[in-house]
Amino acid sequence: MAAILREAYPPVDTSEILRVQKYLRDTFRLDTIVLKKRTNKSDSVEVYVGDEFVGVVFKDEEDGEVSYAFNMAILEMDLPPAK
Repeated sequence: MAAILREAYPPVDTSEILRVQKYLRDTFRLDTIVLKKRTNKSDSVEVYVGDEFVGVVFKDEEDGEVSYAFNMAILEMDLPPAK
């Protein structure tokens, strides 16, 4: 069972973290984006803007192709007032 989980959720290595971090910084034009390894999960990394946690990037590998999904929750209380 553990082998199946490892195959289904491949670990994110340091090189990938740096590459994805650079991609996000370039895409959002924001040098304060930092990706950090998670304590209990190796298939994803936490995303911070400065000191604020903003989301998670998950690694997926299917049919030999690797992709990364950025998941960011936005709380309604953080939104500006409706007009």
